Amino acid sequence: MCSTTTGNSDLGLTDKNSACTCSTDAHGHTDTASVASTAPTVDYLVAGMTCSHCVASVTEELEALDGVEAVRVELNAGGTSKVTVSSATPLDADAVRAAIDEAGYSLVTA
Repeated sequence: MCSTTTGNSDLGLTDKNSACTCSTDAHGHTDTASVASTAPTVDYLVAGMTCSHCVASVTEELEALDGVEAVRVELNAGGTSKVTVSSATPLDADAVRAAIDEAGYSLVTA
């Protein structure tokens, strides 16, 4: 079976260069993006993440917010990473910013 997941799928890491569209990886884990497809999703840009530990920290803080159902990170080590958050209801922008700040990173605003 093919997969866009790299490393531990619990971290939400994906290979953004892969064209695979399956929703299950070789270990039987379901891609969180397909599970939360009916939930509202918002993309955020986060600066400063360089590794899987960074991804885990941001993911943990965002998942602690009420209503968050899934967090997916496209890590761009040393650059700006895309963080997609699916939630049951729209999230408060200040709460998202505070969660990312708590993890030790910066939310990039346009």
